[in-house]
Amino acid sequence: MIVLVHTYTNVNYTFSKMSYKNLKIWMKAREISIDVHKMSLTLPKYELYETGSQIRRSSKSIRSNIVEGYGRRVYQNDYLRFLIYSHSSIDETKDHLDTLIETGSLTDETSYHAIHEKLDHVGRMMHNFIQGVQLRN
Repeated sequence: MIVLVHTYTNVNYTFSKMSYKNLKIWMKAREISIDVHKMSLTLPKYELYETGSQIRRSSKSIRSNIVEGYGRRVYQNDYLRFLIYSHSSIDETKDHLDTLIETGSLTDETSYHAIHEKLDHVGRMMHNFIQGVQLRN
């Protein structure tokens, strides 16, 4: 058994060795979705249900598609399809983040740069992960 300590609330998760939760890319995507969620709650009220909602959903889609693909990993084409959806959600989240900063709805540039850097990093990880899955046969 492996125990993962949730860094935000000190909640312990226990899971077996064969789990999407062991994937570093999922762990990073999870971290991003939490960061984006917290950032979105600081947006002006009129943005909470507009771009705020969109960015929360797209950031959660990154990790959700990794999970769904992992569940279908015995079917390589399905696995790749969901990893590509996840990669697309990374780009969508970046676009929403850019829109928020460009329109002045997000004024915390430190948060913007931190999240953007994490998205860039997980995007590179996803690219390499997809290539690895493609080479697997």
